Amino acid sequence: MFRSGMKWMFLIIGTTIGAGYASGRELWQFFGHESGLAIVLFAVFFTMSCIVIMQVSYKNQSTQYLPVLRKIVGAKLTRIYDVMIFLYLYTTTVVMIAGSGATGQAFNFSYWWGIGIMVGVLILLFMKGINGILSVNQYVLPILIIGLLFMLLQFTHDQKLALFSHWHEQRNWTAAFPFTALNILPLIAVLGAIGNKIKSKQEIWIASISSGVILGVVSYIYNNSLIQIADEMLLYEIPMFAILKNYPFGMLIFMSILLWIAIFTTAAAGVLGIVTRIQDFFRKPLSLLAVVILVTMIPLTTLGFSTLISYIYPIYGILNLYVLTRLLLFPLWNKN
Repeated sequence: MFRSGMKWMFLIIGTTIGAGYASGRELWQFFGHESGLAIVLFAVFFTMSCIVIMQVSYKNQSTQYLPVLRKIVGAKLTRIYDVMIFLYLYTTTVVMIAGSGATGQAFNFSYWWGIGIMVGVLILLFMKGINGILSVNQYVLPILIIGLLFMLLQFTHDQKLALFSHWHEQRNWTAAFPFTALNILPLIAVLGAIGNKIKSKQEIWIASISSGVILGVVSYIYNNSLIQIADEMLLYEIPMFAILKNYPFGMLIFMSILLWIAIFTTAAAGVLGIVTRIQDFFRKPLSLLAVVILVTMIPLTTLGFSTLISYIYPIYGILNLYVLTRLLLFPLWNKN
């Protein structure tokens, strides 16, 4: 039970910590100064949402997200949000692939080398199906979380930063709503695909609470670090590199590998959500559908990493507020 709960926790975190989050760009887009309360609220909302999504998925024994979506938003809006989820997964996976190209550029490699490696590894992964994705998450996510926390705590120690010095004013607390909403839609798609693999309700509680706590803690420490380098943020495509600029080159290499892992796990989750949805229409192997989807994404990566995040993420964060409201009030209106 505990091990299965951890498996779903890693899937949730792997879906959420992508290029935008791990690089710091997404956190800075929504939080920044006076956001401590916003991050605490995000952790609570995120946990509650995961519990509802997984319970609905488990009850329906779903293999793709449509039955879960129908239960959450209602039959009338299902068609609209079905299209929205598909477009969201598609565009954010493009962001992840572009993030791989941007990571390669930081080391003077060709942008297209980074994209080619990402697409190639994703294709290999989908040849092993859903179990392959779950197995990869179990191995790489602990390394990612520990490595990210190590970097942030090292920076906090070296700069003598106070973790709770910004609590006198919390005017940005409302950012918790669009930020949580942004991260909920892909979870519906991914967790909707594994409903038939969840064995007990205890797994749901373990996965939801642990992922909410971990993401809340990492987000808070990361945002606190970014506040210290706010003046340099415009100079870096990836804010993480502004934190790492005074550290040895080996540290930069290590964190870049972790960033790429974060990009990879979220891209894998995005493609999983897409191919499990369209498999009902085309009745083809997941690996073949993944190849077709990934090939169509490559031209769109030319738009650039930070450009994609700055325009796409806030729009979806606002559009998904209705879904978040339905999730938070689900026990109430479902009973009625």
